[in-house]
Amino acid sequence: MYTKEPQNEHLEDENVQSSTITEILRADEHEETKETILPETEETKSQIEEKVFCPSLNRAITSGSILFMIWCVAWVFSGPEVLPNGGLFGLLIIFYCALIGGKLLEIVKVPSVPKIPPLLGMLLAGFVVRNVPFLSDVTYISNELSSTLRNTALTIILVRAGLGLDPEALKNLKRVCIRLSVGPCLMEACSTAVISHFLMNFPWQWAFLLGFVVGAVSPAVVVPSMLHLQEKGYGIEKGIPTLLIAASSLDDIVAISGFNACFSIVFSSGNISNNILSPLRDAGLGVLSGIVLGMFARHFPSSDQVRVQKIIGIAWDIFQPVLFGLVGAEVSVASLKSNVIGVSVGTVSLALLVRISFTFVLMSCAGFNFKEKIFIALSWMPKATVQAVLGPLALEKARMSAPHLESYSKDVMTVAFLAILITAPNGALIIGILGPKLLTRYDINKVKMELSGSQPH
Repeated sequence: MYTKEPQNEHLEDENVQSSTITEILRADEHEETKETILPETEETKSQIEEKVFCPSLNRAITSGSILFMIWCVAWVFSGPEVLPNGGLFGLLIIFYCALIGGKLLEIVKVPSVPKIPPLLGMLLAGFVVRNVPFLSDVTYISNELSSTLRNTALTIILVRAGLGLDPEALKNLKRVCIRLSVGPCLMEACSTAVISHFLMNFPWQWAFLLGFVVGAVSPAVVVPSMLHLQEKGYGIEKGIPTLLIAASSLDDIVAISGFNACFSIVFSSGNISNNILSPLRDAGLGVLSGIVLGMFARHFPSSDQVRVQKIIGIAWDIFQPVLFGLVGAEVSVASLKSNVIGVSVGTVSLALLVRISFTFVLMSCAGFNFKEKIFIALSWMPKATVQAVLGPLALEKARMSAPHLESYSKDVMTVAFLAILITAPNGALIIGILGPKLLTRYDINKVKMELSGSQPH
């Protein structure tokens, strides 16, 4: 009895050892299999990437094929609307041309220079569609559809800007944010009004309307550029990317409110006081609605639902080429006067100098150093989204109800187009080049811990 137990124990030990050895051998075989498979997979990916010629162009052609299939489906249901001179056909042409224009600019790479924003290619693509004889003959989009799409695009970019805000940094910079969003916009609007009155012979009401069109900064340029710098840690200790993202949205609200007031005065024959108070009333209602929606958005969606941000990003990818393609298509070379381009560029340039100088002065008492103040002042110049939305509105209104004012509205549209053409690419390049040079880089996780423990001023 006593001799059998040690034998059994010895057998059990041998079984355990053999099973352990077997598991180790299997694990080693599994690791070897991983090591042999992974290099083959990586080699396969690199070989596939080498075989693909120009991936951006490949994606554009693939997207075009998908759009063509969508066109075929739409043709089955709507018929003439997707044929030449139909509304859906014109929208498809502008969308696809703008998409190609944006992709072509993404392909162009200059050493040591940031990428040119694709919105410039989209803008030029719409301009080409309008002014090339064959394309302009078959492309038609109603004014109502164009206006609706531009307003939708503006809503999407403002929502996207809100999703990129840092709440803790925004609390610490709330006073600076208000100064930055209100001061430069009003100063540029007033300076543009004075310059256009004497240089372009605009009546005062049209001069201020043009001023608020030009005075808005573009979230379409500022927001992606600032998010890129924020991801790399530039300027995050003082919350500079969050400051500019938040102020760009408020800046647009100021510009849109001022534009609505001037728009009512220009195209209304009623009491001037009512025309001025009406936008203020709308702004007050907007603030109350924003408070209610803000309280709702504080809890819904929850912070773990990153799907919402992805949906907004996808929606902007769709509406961005539509927006800038439609703006470019509003400018006709045949209708431009010979002297309009020169005075328009002069008006935009002089107003920009006033805006940059005033922004630098406003940031002098905000706790930023000299380099940071220069960066903020120069980053506060790009124009695109609001100009793309507001620029054509006066022209649409004049065509419908006041044909005698169409010449002024065309000049407003031309100035808005040139403002985008001049400031959007230059602003994006300035932010991309000067950001790493003028702003200090910090560890993102460390700054978040410090901000969460600090008290707002």
